[in-house]
Amino acid sequence: MSEERGSVSTRIHARRERTHPLDPLSPAEIDAAVAVARADGRLGERTRFWGAVLDEAFAREVMASRQPAGEVRVGLVAMDHDLPGAWEIDVRLGTDPRCLAWRPVDVRRPGITSAEARAAAQACRASPLFREALARRGIHDVSLTVIDAESIGGFVPEKYKDRRLTWGSVWHRVSEDDNAYVRPVQGVIPLIDMATMEVLEVEDHGIVPVSEEAGPLSAGGFGRDREGLKPLEVVQPEGPSFTVEGHRVSWQGWEFRVGFTHREGLVLYDLSFLGRSVLKRAACNEMYVPYLDPSSTQFRKNFFDWGEYGAGPLTNSLALGCDCLGVIHYFDAAYLAGDGTAQEVAQAVCMHEEDDGVLWKHNDLRRGVNEVRRSRRLIVSNFQTVANYDYGFYWSLYQDGRIELEIKLTGMLSASGIEEGEEVRHGRVVSRNVQAPTHQHYFGLRLDTAVDGPLNRLVEENVEAEDDPRHDPYGNAVRMVRTPLLSEARAARLTNPATSRHWRVESADQENRYGEPTAYRLLLPNTTRPFARPDSVMARRAPFVHQHLWATVSDPAERFVGGQYPNQAEPGEDGVQVWQRQDRSLDGAELVLWPVVGTHHFPRPEQWPVMPVDRVRLVLEPDGFFDRNPAMDIPDPSADVQHCCTS
Repeated sequence: MSEERGSVSTRIHARRERTHPLDPLSPAEIDAAVAVARADGRLGERTRFWGAVLDEAFAREVMASRQPAGEVRVGLVAMDHDLPGAWEIDVRLGTDPRCLAWRPVDVRRPGITSAEARAAAQACRASPLFREALARRGIHDVSLTVIDAESIGGFVPEKYKDRRLTWGSVWHRVSEDDNAYVRPVQGVIPLIDMATMEVLEVEDHGIVPVSEEAGPLSAGGFGRDREGLKPLEVVQPEGPSFTVEGHRVSWQGWEFRVGFTHREGLVLYDLSFLGRSVLKRAACNEMYVPYLDPSSTQFRKNFFDWGEYGAGPLTNSLALGCDCLGVIHYFDAAYLAGDGTAQEVAQAVCMHEEDDGVLWKHNDLRRGVNEVRRSRRLIVSNFQTVANYDYGFYWSLYQDGRIELEIKLTGMLSASGIEEGEEVRHGRVVSRNVQAPTHQHYFGLRLDTAVDGPLNRLVEENVEAEDDPRHDPYGNAVRMVRTPLLSEARAARLTNPATSRHWRVESADQENRYGEPTAYRLLLPNTTRPFARPDSVMARRAPFVHQHLWATVSDPAERFVGGQYPNQAEPGEDGVQVWQRQDRSLDGAELVLWPVVGTHHFPRPEQWPVMPVDRVRLVLEPDGFFDRNPAMDIPDPSADVQHCCTS
């Protein structure tokens, strides 16, 4: 253990043996799976990989003793550009490692690897076409140019429709330590073939001055640092209240497992509270970011950040005292890099406790008795950096059975260049010759529910005025009206604050003492909606954002809300809007909820050059799951004079 700024950290190290079927893949397992695939003899020298994933359905079979203990199945995605060809490869690890299946995939469709992005940027710097476009702007040292390889979904030119493509957003630095994202190079758009790493063409939409204003992020970059901030130390002299065994966590009645995948990053499995199941699986399943600006460097921007890049390779290694404060337990993670090697992210997931203010309180004025209990929450979090943006995912568990997800948005706005004094219709001026366009962030979540057992149903609740005058003699009566959503076709819903709309996930076979099904309530306080025309790429490419909640029957083949391979996909060909056309019954089903939370981001100058954190939330709270407040057994803080004192 080490100490820093009054904080303590512990970290699990790479394990030698698997302790549970749902444990995340270790570096050794990833390397072993790749070795088995290569030994099959079908992969050439120019093979690239996009992800290694644990077969969770098979892991569940092992847990149920329907498959051999110790056997692990891994899914790989490989692209051989010499053929060309791509496959999903099922690999078995254990006593008899082998490839079980090879399924062909369109070679254009797997996500963009970090290695491909670096190679595409280098190809641009070596391209005479690209150099000439920069020279016209007075930029001659291309080594200082930054190129972000962007997915091109929905905007593939017809003449290149059979190629695996990327395009480049271009930025300029005046020195090696300059912050490139404050100096967009407007109007220069390279198109790159990712198989050959050939720059096919460079669009030039006209010369716009590159900003001369710097945007340093390091301390002292904008003058003397603010003074007067005293030390704030978080200490737990007796250690944390949670216990950890491998990836299994116990805390204040909660039990769950911490997982990690290439596509989604942090995953939580098998959450139960006070011995009763709540969720089978919880993760941010997809992130879609459309830009709402028709300018030459912005109109193509609409990204499936998880489906086209992957959360795993973008995961930060978190630092004690900076990203995490307190008594911290870290989990390492691993992912498969594009070159076929396992990469480990040290301290990828942070877990700690926080004081959360008053949990409940009542001051009995007649008796002169004041009862108050303080709330504590357990937070499990990780951070991903997607080029200019940074996203934090914070799952919080509370002592009253509540679950919250808070998504933190920070980092740098994706800006474009403008002429001095130019009118900005679709964004906001944030610096000299720089505008930040209006855009949106949609987070498609996946919640495999298990409220008091595996079979659940979904019910919508809305406020309605009492329509029967016999029950409303004073004109003030309102009621909550419950509407069961018993089929997939009905379970595509929008929020409605005007009717206090929320949803109940009910047990199909358990009741509380009041005769109601035991349930959890789902609240979506942060949502937005598309504004693009229905015929636009943005509207057609991510149909899941047109609703705030979807529900389907659990199916191992239906894994990602926006589709398995969104990169260069035909808009809308796969995803939850396709699956729900089966209109399967949700009346007592293994239920998967797909909430879509988000924000409409109209930038502020105060978010430049780096954003203070914006927040988006989701809440799950018990609703008749218990017969009374489950937090009545929290200890009285007044028993500890140091923590509760009136003098």
